[in-house]
Amino acid sequence: MIGRLRGAVAEVGEEEALIDVMGVGYVVRCGHLTLQRLPALGEETLLHIESQWSESAGLRLYGFATREDRKAFVLLQAIQGVGPKAAMAVLDVLSPAELASAVAREDKAAVGRANGVGPKLALRIVTELKDKPITDGPVLMTAPTSTSASSAPAKPAPTGDAVAALMGLGVAEVNARRVVEAAADRLGEEATVQALIKAGLQELGR
Repeated sequence: MIGRLRGAVAEVGEEEALIDVMGVGYVVRCGHLTLQRLPALGEETLLHIESQWSESAGLRLYGFATREDRKAFVLLQAIQGVGPKAAMAVLDVLSPAELASAVAREDKAAVGRANGVGPKLALRIVTELKDKPITDGPVLMTAPTSTSASSAPAKPAPTGDAVAALMGLGVAEVNARRVVEAAADRLGEEATVQALIKAGLQELGR
């Protein structure tokens, strides 16, 4: 099964992208946030892939900007009633860290903001993900403070974008995370994605 793809962005649709890997085009289904974070057409990207096979649909590839996104997608689908579409919808409104926080707070309303996720399914998600390792980082207990959270997708963290960008340049994930986290500590919470990428490249001597 395919676990990761690095290639040029050939096409971007409403629910999927076509990634050209050495002349072979892979159709990858992605959430709206992942699609928005893709570089311009023709530029290289790296997607973490969850491969699924069924007799009716054959092989389907689901793509994510980070390994944590893919991990959360897999955990969500292990819950009865949560298919790929619902799992993608949850990750469009909550990052893995925000999902872990919502689960810790038993905040079914936050999960219920996802398109197609009703109150009963939101409660099931919050209940069944309790004590599951959704994210590798610490779980924050504070709720999102954005007043527009109910009408707009959650904004991706700058550190996640910076890590993904460095990985797209061929930097190993562990090294990309190390230099970006170090840069974020130095530059503070207001650091932009561009500043984190620049600092990370300097740290790597590039």
